[in-house]
Amino acid sequence: MKLPRFLSSPAFWRVLTLIWAGVLWWLSSQTFLPKPGDFEGVDKFEHCAFFAIGGTCFLLSLRLAGRAQTFGAALGFALVFCGLVGVVDEWHQLYVPGRSGGDVWDWTADLSGGLLATVAALIAGRWLGLNRTYKDRIEA
Repeated sequence: MKLPRFLSSPAFWRVLTLIWAGVLWWLSSQTFLPKPGDFEGVDKFEHCAFFAIGGTCFLLSLRLAGRAQTFGAALGFALVFCGLVGVVDEWHQLYVPGRSGGDVWDWTADLSGGLLATVAALIAGRWLGLNRTYKDRIEA
């Protein structure tokens, strides 16, 4: 199956990462967010899933640019990225009325999202043909 060319562009995934970060900032600025479920810990699942999406976009931008090719490198980049963004997110929420920030368990869920992002980016990388060079991918 021939994939659209833009999916192999690191710039595309960088832009998606920036959009993701903007959405995260906007969501963190809300004084009230409805909960999708009534079970305990649903917000941790949301953190993990949201950071898995952002971490995947971030890692794909790196991998398509020729960086973070090994599992160890990808894991390291994902954990640092999700960890730092998670800290900023929790700090930001400290100053939003009606929100509680500084939750170490939310941050742990963010890091868990980074772990999921590593696996997702490695799988997506194979699908996007990362075994070929960038030049070969755009000429295909």
